[in-house]
Amino acid sequence: MKAIIVAAGAGSRLVPHTNGMPKCLLHIGGQTILQRALGALRINGVSDIAVVKGYCGHMIDYRDVTYYDNTDFSNNNILRSLFYAEDEMTDDFIFSYSDILYSGDVVAGLVKNEGDVVLTVDANWKQAYEGRHMHPISEAELVKVEDGLVKRIGKDVVVPGEAYGEFIGLAKFTKSGAETMKSTYHRIAKSCSGQPFQHAISLEKAYLTDMIQELIDHGVSVHSYDISGGWMEIDTPQDLDRARTLDRG
Repeated sequence: MKAIIVAAGAGSRLVPHTNGMPKCLLHIGGQTILQRALGALRINGVSDIAVVKGYCGHMIDYRDVTYYDNTDFSNNNILRSLFYAEDEMTDDFIFSYSDILYSGDVVAGLVKNEGDVVLTVDANWKQAYEGRHMHPISEAELVKVEDGLVKRIGKDVVVPGEAYGEFIGLAKFTKSGAETMKSTYHRIAKSCSGQPFQHAISLEKAYLTDMIQELIDHGVSVHSYDISGGWMEIDTPQDLDRARTLDRG
């Protein structure tokens, strides 16, 4: 199984920490966020890893990693960044954001989970927002789940009162799931380029969650792999301080 980590964004909400540095290179407990992700993947036998770089990408230079450069990162979003690494989507792969901390156990559970498209969902998501005033719930990629299947997903798509959990930015696609996503992406690119796509103003500005919702709307079963905590998103200076404090503790 491969992994694709998207690390192209500028991390503007983490300024000044990200002035001249990708946020995935911020240190927590002696390792960068990206090093921690690589370790959690490799401990589960996922060693064929690609990273999509963008903002200050020249600074990301770890051994035994394949790199792709999103040269237009300031004008697009996560979904487009992912497709810079489309050549890697020839078999089962794990998708990961580059600004999240997660353990090897979380990866292990995801790998074992059945389904062509599987999203890691924190069912205990509300606890993570207690005292987290710099990252409002409106920024959470909340999901609505029925009988283990994701039905709705996205920022400001699912109201908090109806949310089953939060998509943490870690997902698995089988070869079949990847082929379905690729064919859907290229269909949309041909017919709707520059036009609104799901909850995004355009395909170029779309999140992965917009593509997931498109797949769901066209009958693809998207499975929820439930966790209860055990991860952290590093999106603001407050998140970074909390992660460093917890790591020291």
